Amino acid sequence: MANDTDTPKINPNFTAEPLRRAIGDRYLTYALSTIMHRALPDARDGLKPVHRRILFAMRELRLSPTGGFRKSAKITGDVMGNYHPHGNQAIYDAMARLAQEFNVRYPLVDGQGNFGNIDGDNPAAERYTEARLTVAAEALMEGLTENAVDFRPNYEGTLEEPVVLPATFPNLLANGSSGIAVGMATNIPPHNLDELCDACIHLAKKQNSELVRDDTLIEMVKGPDFPTGGTIVEPPESIAEAYRTGRGGFRVRAKWEVEDLGRGQWQVVVTEIPYQVQKSRLIEKLAEVIQTKKVPILADVRDESAEDIRIVLEPKSRNVDPEVLMNMLYRNSDLETRFSLNMNVLIDGVTPKVCSLKEVLRAFMEHRRDVLVRRSEHRLAKIDHRLEVLEGFITAFLNLDRVIDIIRYDDEPKAALMREDWSRDFVRAMDEADYVSPPEGDGELSEVQVEAILNMRLRALRRLEEMELRREYDELLVERAALEDLLGDEGQQWTKIAGELREVKKLFGKDAEGGARRTVFAEAVEVADVPLEAMIDREPITVVCSQMGWIRAMTGHIDLERELKFKDGDGPRFVFHAETTDRLLICGSNGRFYTLSASNLPGGRGMGEPVRLMVDLPNEAEIVALFIHQPGRKLLVASTAGDGFVVSEDEIVAQTRAGKQVLNVRGDTRASVCKPVKGDHVAAVGENRKVLIFPIADLPEMGRGKGVRLQKYKDGGLNDARTFTLSEGLSWRDPAGRTRTVSAEDLAEWIGARAGAGRMAPRGFPQDNRFT
Repeated sequence: MANDTDTPKINPNFTAEPLRRAIGDRYLTYALSTIMHRALPDARDGLKPVHRRILFAMRELRLSPTGGFRKSAKITGDVMGNYHPHGNQAIYDAMARLAQEFNVRYPLVDGQGNFGNIDGDNPAAERYTEARLTVAAEALMEGLTENAVDFRPNYEGTLEEPVVLPATFPNLLANGSSGIAVGMATNIPPHNLDELCDACIHLAKKQNSELVRDDTLIEMVKGPDFPTGGTIVEPPESIAEAYRTGRGGFRVRAKWEVEDLGRGQWQVVVTEIPYQVQKSRLIEKLAEVIQTKKVPILADVRDESAEDIRIVLEPKSRNVDPEVLMNMLYRNSDLETRFSLNMNVLIDGVTPKVCSLKEVLRAFMEHRRDVLVRRSEHRLAKIDHRLEVLEGFITAFLNLDRVIDIIRYDDEPKAALMREDWSRDFVRAMDEADYVSPPEGDGELSEVQVEAILNMRLRALRRLEEMELRREYDELLVERAALEDLLGDEGQQWTKIAGELREVKKLFGKDAEGGARRTVFAEAVEVADVPLEAMIDREPITVVCSQMGWIRAMTGHIDLERELKFKDGDGPRFVFHAETTDRLLICGSNGRFYTLSASNLPGGRGMGEPVRLMVDLPNEAEIVALFIHQPGRKLLVASTAGDGFVVSEDEIVAQTRAGKQVLNVRGDTRASVCKPVKGDHVAAVGENRKVLIFPIADLPEMGRGKGVRLQKYKDGGLNDARTFTLSEGLSWRDPAGRTRTVSAEDLAEWIGARAGAGRMAPRGFPQDNRFT
């Protein structure tokens, strides 16, 4: 039989509960602690508890911006011992970040010694570095001694720490914040304080109303302003949407410039890199890109940085386009990064919420109003106390002999002074001095007044001191009235806050040192992959294309009249001078344009290769035109049906073998004209030998389409068209090879409106109905 003593005894104070509930409750407690006390910043002062405690402890150590430095070990020790019972390394890392100008837009700690660098090197040990507060940190704590915010006991109940700092500027957006909690995270970029002050002043003018439009604030706060500069290439509408919702992202690129080395040589110099990119890691990545040949046009990378960033990128050939080189590097390195925005903050220090730009600014402005009211009430209480003391002093001066007599001979001078009636003399004296109305009361001195009188020094008993007291009394009454008006009028409060923000703007705005915007905005110009011609040297060639579409490139610029060899039954069609770096455009009779690289053409020793092997030109389609691409030039394109338009060459460059459809043709209609625009008029000739001339301004400029009617035909279609300058006349070649020109006066009968039928061609016009 078991002994009763073997049964385990259960403490009656213990309670039993399911394990799931016990673990869930404790994990929830841990999660809330992480969210509120570690990971998420307060929307009011933009700080996490560790940063707030660091700044407060440094203030208690009297480490003002104009004072001396103290060892970081002393600071972290005080923070850990008094306010933040965590590891000293965690505290030191947090303090070091507040001192790093490449991490914080407006540093809150002024560090002396090695506090790390943009290469990613860690700060020196805390025993080697020193620190003090900055002017920005002082601005965050302005009003702490004036009951501006609540205080709470520290972790051991021996000291008090502020729940939140007064914060004269929106530090949350000015310096940004990042953190990972349990089930949520935050990531806020730094912003320019000048722009933030403008937005806050606008809110103050509107009395922080919810009716303030998001777009108005977004126009003022254009986007992040990173301490490392860089260029934001995110579209404005995307930035606006991110600020409206509190979630989004910003594409940030390095800032660079082309440095001319003379004799056609150049190099790219990167002067600013994206935010939170370690320079040493960036250099390693660029070296890896060169080694793996992901960017074959990059030859070398050098780090020539000193205090400023200077990363030199050398191209493999001087013919490389810098834009093409940088765009390839953007895709293959951290020269372009994306900063994700997640504006998850604690509202009133309690509720985590993903806020929009307006909500964050309004939370800060409400905090500033609360701080203003509390400081005003604190000042009002101080004034009331001082006025009470001054009334006692003035009463003592008016009855100095009586006061001295009581103090000398009375056994209990304090009680005697409090029993005496002094109101009549005080009222008379104040009225005679033309001061404001006398204080209310029964004429007796209060305990506070009596204590002040008894503690008065003998040297203060002089006429000059009495006059100073009366002047101070008058000034305090005026200030008290102003404070009462301020506390009773919300409009005055917002006006006062706007004035304070203007002072902050003067101190940290764009006109202050380091206050100008560092990050600029630009449009992301997407450049296609580097063309092969960028990899080769520029050399002269002669492009030869036969009637059957066999193409080749002969070395050098040969005589264009020189007799060339072709396959049996074939002959020359296009022969012109070019360079290996040129791009060639082919216009097919199907209305599609194709792009070839001159460097890819087969050599001139053989007969060449068919164009159809290089591009997807259908067998039934013919080559209408073959020419060198000239950016910015315009072309006249037209079909056999007589429809056409003007198109920019920049619109027809194709990136694939399939080409790009430009002129839409159907059925038996095909493209028949593709010529550069040179002049102010168009001359069109149909298969019926009728010629029509009209202004080129009548033709639309399009990127793709069928076009408009050039000339009207009863039968047949368009045979040829060209542009020319009317004042110079219309020229063509006769069968004998001679050039014939018809003057502008003689062309009058052929000039008409677009889409007209025209008149029979002038005498001597070629029988093949072509101008060339």
